[in-house]
Amino acid sequence: MARTKAEGGISGLQKAAILLIALGPERSAGIFKHLKEEEIEELTLEIANTRSVTPQVKEEVINEFYEVCLAQQYIAEGGINYAKELLEKALGTDKAMDVIGKLTASLQVKPFEFVRKTDASQLINFIQDEHPQTIALILSYLAPSQAALIISALPPDSQAEVARRIAVMDRTSPDVIKEVEKVLESKLASLVNQDYTIIGGVDAVVDILNTVDRGTEKHIMETLEIEEPELADEIRKKMFVFEDILLLDNRAIQTVLREVENNELAVALKNANEDVQKVIFDNLSSRLASMIKEDMEFMGPVRLKDVEDAQQKIVNIIRKLEDAGEIVISRGGGDEIVV
Repeated sequence: MARTKAEGGISGLQKAAILLIALGPERSAGIFKHLKEEEIEELTLEIANTRSVTPQVKEEVINEFYEVCLAQQYIAEGGINYAKELLEKALGTDKAMDVIGKLTASLQVKPFEFVRKTDASQLINFIQDEHPQTIALILSYLAPSQAALIISALPPDSQAEVARRIAVMDRTSPDVIKEVEKVLESKLASLVNQDYTIIGGVDAVVDILNTVDRGTEKHIMETLEIEEPELADEIRKKMFVFEDILLLDNRAIQTVLREVENNELAVALKNANEDVQKVIFDNLSSRLASMIKEDMEFMGPVRLKDVEDAQQKIVNIIRKLEDAGEIVISRGGGDEIVV
């Protein structure tokens, strides 16, 4: 976190410390959760070294923070020109230019912001004829739920291709992003950082596939298993993790547990969080739950790899039961119950 001096001799770090003091411990703690470790250390030290703040300075810092937040919101809604126009009306020309100047020096507005505000059904008509690489680029910047709706609506032969391109995407030139944005929305003045932007990747396609309906997901995965088996395996490992057992209803959990060996379950629960342990023990008989707890207590330390292997075996059972139609995993779109 830079300690550059701002107007009036107060550095950005000092302003951040003053703002956090003004917000109080509860709100400040919430903000700390989103900061890097070194930033938290710098801010904590600065807060500790801040002896007193005049009401005037505190008010100026809060007002500046509010103005910057307002500007960021306007930019996200309609670009720099839109933000400048609204800020000039609210703050005056000089103040608006000052606030915009501060933002353009440090703020990176996420590309395709205007696309995220577009209805998915309209967007699919807009992009379905684009090249798969272009579609993959756009979907990489959307929320997983929005991207899932769009990838589900693509022709089946395009779905796996787009998913594959998202998964193998690494870095995209800002010039390419700007060009695609220009085609999609000429009015948006994009602020893309001049460094190459890291997007896509396996995690991005996993988020999307975890949200689409099961039919779409199955088609994409089966195609990828034929064309890119290693990539498909990597995606599958991340798609449903052990903790996602919380997405199952009690009946499904009981169905899964009937397929699991007691010793495997004890090892798998060794490193599980309290919520997962509780939901599993609640779905076992009192006697069996006591036995599993005793096994966990007396088995002593267990290698993390053994725990992960045991959890993966249970995940594989869950996937097998879902494929057989014996259980349903709660997911977006296609969870209709057929009687």
